[in-house]
Amino acid sequence: MDKQTYTGTITVSGRGVGYFTIPLDAERKTIYEEDIEIQTPLLKTALNNDEVEIKVLPKTEGMRSQGEVLNIVKRAKMQFVGTLSQTKDFFFLKPDDRRMYKDIFVHSSVSKGGKHGDKVLVEITGWKDPTKSPEGKVLRVLGKKGVHNVEMEAIILEKGFEDTFPKAVDEDAARIAKEKEADWTEEIKRRRDFRDTLTFTIDPADAKDFDDALSFKKLPDGKYEIGIHIADVSHYVEPSTILDTEAIKRGTSVYLVDRTIPMLPEILSNGLCSLNENVERFTFSSVFVMDDNGTVHDKWFGKTVIHSDKRFSYEDAQTILDDKAGLYFDELNTMNLIGKKLQAEKFKHGAIEFETDEVKFELDDEGVPIRVYKKERKDTHKMIEEYMLLANREVAQYMTENIEKSGQKSAFIYRIHAAPDPEKIINLSTFIKALGYNLETTDGEVTASQLNELLKEVTGKPEESLIKTAAIRSMAKAVYSTRNIGHFGLGFTYYTHFTSPIRRYPDLMVHRLLFRFLTGGKIVQDELITYEKRCLDATQKEIAAAEAERASIKYKQVEFMLKKIGQEFDATISGVSEWGIYVEEVETKAEGMVRLKNMTDDTYALDQKNYAIVGTNTKKKFTLGDKVKVKLITADLDKKILDFAFA
Repeated sequence: MDKQTYTGTITVSGRGVGYFTIPLDAERKTIYEEDIEIQTPLLKTALNNDEVEIKVLPKTEGMRSQGEVLNIVKRAKMQFVGTLSQTKDFFFLKPDDRRMYKDIFVHSSVSKGGKHGDKVLVEITGWKDPTKSPEGKVLRVLGKKGVHNVEMEAIILEKGFEDTFPKAVDEDAARIAKEKEADWTEEIKRRRDFRDTLTFTIDPADAKDFDDALSFKKLPDGKYEIGIHIADVSHYVEPSTILDTEAIKRGTSVYLVDRTIPMLPEILSNGLCSLNENVERFTFSSVFVMDDNGTVHDKWFGKTVIHSDKRFSYEDAQTILDDKAGLYFDELNTMNLIGKKLQAEKFKHGAIEFETDEVKFELDDEGVPIRVYKKERKDTHKMIEEYMLLANREVAQYMTENIEKSGQKSAFIYRIHAAPDPEKIINLSTFIKALGYNLETTDGEVTASQLNELLKEVTGKPEESLIKTAAIRSMAKAVYSTRNIGHFGLGFTYYTHFTSPIRRYPDLMVHRLLFRFLTGGKIVQDELITYEKRCLDATQKEIAAAEAERASIKYKQVEFMLKKIGQEFDATISGVSEWGIYVEEVETKAEGMVRLKNMTDDTYALDQKNYAIVGTNTKKKFTLGDKVKVKLITADLDKKILDFAFA
């Protein structure tokens, strides 16, 4: 390969301009301070996230480095959701994906009966001339734009997920369920029996599937046996089955504002795998002997059978703790106190205390939002989180130490989180300095303790949410990998995902690998490549699922605000740019923009160094974190955009 050609992933803006980051090459000492920019005609039909081969063009003095796409190695996607617009006997699809910079031509003969204004799923069938629109055919007609179910389905399909299972998958799940139920009595004999130990679940009030349960037993010596029991999905979903192939393809369950798109068919996800109240269920468990300080004195991992005595919602369990009375108060209280000790120990060892507000929606029968509110995190949420973290950490440590002892090359699945990129930390440090705070760094390197000090300092301050968001954005993303580098954000040397196999495929892989080790099986070298590929794929699916969830929240926030045009709101300045000021409404956390062109009392410009917008004549300043009063001018549901003006 010529030294000026590179292969990698391209990012493309909605204006049709590509950006390609040259990978750092230690041998060639190649470092580019900026991305290579690729103009639309030189994209050669490349789309956002495609894998491409590019050539760097000769540098022009004073201009950004330019490039040209030579070859499209692999398409990221060829299917797009959008709205049909009719002209004579053909249509153009206006894609929902704002990074898709060309409309797609669809002849009426391949429109599947779609009409003007319909939301549809289209597949690109041909695109040779980059100056023209690609050609496509309609795969599915979803319905009229703006209808709740149509819009939610559009989000699911746009992110590459399916809202229904193929018939063969449902049939396979039903067959497996029947076979396993027939063997129920014999299977119980192969497991450690927890049916007589107090066991309960604590989940959201509207939860449909229950991945995890806790058991509690006081021991004669004053210690406690605490079991973290996880749905034994691996008992039902076996490798290389139709069901397993579908679970790999989905990778994760997807959570929108009003629905869950499960990774597994309902007969398993809400049925046999779900740890429902008052029924026997098969689980894979981490069982710990602990004291009042949360110290683990003994541990056991293995397959179990449980009987959940009670299904608590977070709110029900919290009420019992608050009232200091109620069903299983003593057990809940003891576990909560131990959970607090686990949490304190976690922060002592460098976990970063990120807690940001989540919004929830109350919808009417038509799916229209009638209330938006912030989700409150209570002690019961934190307690469950600590026991899940404990199980995940202990399983990862147990497997790693035993693999190292064996001296053999083996595989395991880790949830890893790298230390932040120094450049991003330098930018964060500059940003918070503009808000009057200080973050000590050494050439962009920062410890979790230093970040925690900053987060403690801003707690309760007007700019708390803003600084937390900026700090989160400066962090690396947590990913799945077969190579362990620890988890920076949690301060853990070992960490995996073991606790949610109903909704995450990596957890299912962890269960299989742990069980194979416990039963004396070996993991051969050839499997490492397969597992690493599945880790990469699961990470991508997780990102897509998070984007789908955010898109559904954004859509409902804008829809909620549609009826509030002309009203005034309290807001916080959340961002500044050369064309406007981003503001976040306090109650709904809906974000919109005050455009500079609409600020007519002065000429305003961006002061990039101080993250502010400043008036040329009046020197009036708008800075990140400022509390402001705004008036809603317009709400565009298609683009999910809100426009505000200062009140």
